Amino acid sequence: MTPTTEATSKEARESAARFQSVYTNIKQEIGRMMVGQDRVVDGVLTALFAGGHVLLEGVPGLGKTMLVRCLGEAVDLNFSRIQFTPDMMPADIQGTQVLVEGEGGGHDLEFREGPLVANVVLADEINRATPKTQSALLEAMQERQITVGRRTIKLDEPYCVMATQNPVEQEGTYPLPEAQLDRFLLKLIIGYPQESDYDAILDRTTGKAEVKINPVSTGAEINELRGVVRDVPVPAQAKQHAIRLIMGTQPGSDYAPDLVNEYVSLGASPRGAQALLLVGKVRALLDGRFSVSTADIDAAAADVLRHRVMLNFHAMSDSITADSIVDAVVAKLKTAN
Repeated sequence: MTPTTEATSKEARESAARFQSVYTNIKQEIGRMMVGQDRVVDGVLTALFAGGHVLLEGVPGLGKTMLVRCLGEAVDLNFSRIQFTPDMMPADIQGTQVLVEGEGGGHDLEFREGPLVANVVLADEINRATPKTQSALLEAMQERQITVGRRTIKLDEPYCVMATQNPVEQEGTYPLPEAQLDRFLLKLIIGYPQESDYDAILDRTTGKAEVKINPVSTGAEINELRGVVRDVPVPAQAKQHAIRLIMGTQPGSDYAPDLVNEYVSLGASPRGAQALLLVGKVRALLDGRFSVSTADIDAAAADVLRHRVMLNFHAMSDSITADSIVDAVVAKLKTAN
C-alpha cells in the first residue's frame, strides 16, 4: 500500500467513524422520547443523511408526528408542520402577499413565508391535499424551491419533507400520483408497538415528567456528512446488482420473475436505482465500511421500491403486495448469482 493510498484509507475510516458517531447521537436522543420503532427511526435518519424525503404510512397514534418533531429538535433544525385538508390551497403552504400598515399610516404588500420554508417539514396526512396543493409540495421536494407569482425562494439545506398518510381511511383523500411518489426516497410502514414497549410508552406519555429533546447536531454538520455519504464508492458489482434489481421490477425484463410479469403494471424507474445506491452508502458507513456491497442494496430494496412498483388489478384481487414483489426480485437475483 502506497503512502497516498494509506492516507486515503485512513481518512475514509475516520469519516465513517465520525458519521457513525453523529448518527448514533441523534438516534439516542430521539430514543429518549420514542420507544421502539428502530427500523422506522433508522429509515428517517437515513433519508436525512442521504438528502431524500420520506413517506410514513401507518394508522393514527403510532408516533409519526412525534418522531419527526423529535428529529427536528435533536438536530437543531427549523421544523414546521402542515396538517393537510381538502380545502387547503398552495398559498397556505408556500406563503402569500399580505397587506401591512407602515409607520406613516400607509399600506404595503409584504410576503409572508408559509410552512414549506423550513428545514424539516412534516406533511401530515398528505393524501388529504388536493392535486393543486400537492403540486406545490412537489416543487419544493424536487427543486428545493417554491415559486409564488414572480418570486422564487430557494430553500435552505438540509431540506427534508416527511409526509404521513393513513392507509385505512380513503374517504375525502386524493391518492398521490406516481410522479410524486417517486420523489420519496423511502416509504416506511409503521406497525403497532411490541407488547414490551407499551409500559415505556405509557410512562412517558401519561406521567408528570416531561422529556426534553436536546440538540446534538446542527444543519451544517448534516450537510457536511451528506458529502461524506456521496463520497462512498460503489463497486461495479454492487452498481450492476442495483441496476438488475430495478430492471427486475419491470415486466418483460430478463431479470423479472414470473410474479412481476403477472402482477406488475409499472416497474421502478432509474430514480429507484439512485435511491438504492444512496441508502446503500448510508448502510455501509453505519457498518464502518467505505464501500457499498450487494447486501446493502438488498437490505434497502423493500423501503426504496415498495412505492415505486405499481400493481395491477389481479395483484389486488390475489392479495399480492409490493413487498412480496420486491422479495421475489431479490430472491431471483440471488439464485442467478
